[in-house]
Amino acid sequence: MDRTAILRLLQRPPAQSPSCTKRRIIHFKRRNDYLRFLQEWSELRVLPGDEHAPRHLPLIEAFSLSLCDEQLDAPTREDILMEEDPLLAVDGTALKQTGREKGIPWGVQEIKAPHAWSTTTGHRIKIGVIDTGVDFSHPDLKHSLARGINLLNRAALPHDDNGHGTHIAGTIAAANQLRGMIGVAPRSTVYPVKAFDHNGSAFVSDIIMGIDWCVRSRMNIINMSFGMKTRSKSLLHAVTNAFNAGIIIVASSGNDGKRKSVDYPAKYPQTISVGATNRLRRIAPFSNRGIHIDIYAPGEKILSSWLRGKYHEMSGTSMATSHVSGAIALLLAYQPGLAPAEIKAIMKRSMLPLRGTKAPRLTGELDVMRMIAAADR
Repeated sequence: MDRTAILRLLQRPPAQSPSCTKRRIIHFKRRNDYLRFLQEWSELRVLPGDEHAPRHLPLIEAFSLSLCDEQLDAPTREDILMEEDPLLAVDGTALKQTGREKGIPWGVQEIKAPHAWSTTTGHRIKIGVIDTGVDFSHPDLKHSLARGINLLNRAALPHDDNGHGTHIAGTIAAANQLRGMIGVAPRSTVYPVKAFDHNGSAFVSDIIMGIDWCVRSRMNIINMSFGMKTRSKSLLHAVTNAFNAGIIIVASSGNDGKRKSVDYPAKYPQTISVGATNRLRRIAPFSNRGIHIDIYAPGEKILSSWLRGKYHEMSGTSMATSHVSGAIALLLAYQPGLAPAEIKAIMKRSMLPLRGTKAPRLTGELDVMRMIAAADR
């Protein structure tokens, strides 16, 4: 397969055959080839289609498109690299509806966020939440949201049709002190980036487009409460570009309950990988664990905002990740300009040792007050 063959694929309507649903990300080894291809592609009239439509990924100078089985079997020229564009899913389990949440949830209390609010509330910190969108009408989130973007339908707001993204946003930045709940950083701003559909699924190329938007929109933090088992060079490239742009990337480690196992993108060193703890300050049974976890935070039976103004309880490293994103927002508002590597170092030297005889010694649980004190040293 060469450049001309790929151009023909971009010209055709999205594939409808069952054998033509496998997405691949196409890279060019030489940048001049990419630029020439981009010029040729821009001259085509490529109509937007469904999930099988071609996608340009400018952040990593690549394209994603659906290929048929016979096209995948065709020989590929040496100047083109091809990689799978797999599906991945948001992390979260043990879901149940609850009544109205009032006040400060246990996880927000556990990490001592309220003790920091007289000093910092996350004001003016921009957090891109790449997820299922958000419920813009939720009373606890009305003052905590910016427009964001819907990558599945650019003409629409990133409305949440799943619930997971709304739950994450509530833990980070809910701000309804009189009648509802309070998140970790109540004056920070969540920018919902809808990359996941109603089933909580997205292609890697959707995530890359979300990271691209966050970089271009100058987010301070990206929350990634999702993961997959396989390594993706394309996703690593995108994460590295965001890291080099000074964005702090917080990612969930996964819910397999395994030692030495961490999902991607949390396994990449450019991210802050998060495991989950319970009310006893022990590692939650479902949480992945091991040397690749940078920090733990509350993630079991976390109550937060949900669709249609409701509240749900969820467990997962996703929930732990949102606590860490909120905590970093507090730190950045207190001491602007910290680089991602500096923030990771501050978190690591300020965390509390975990309880339990099997708890790893080299990591611990998030503590906002210790983190802010460590930043002053």
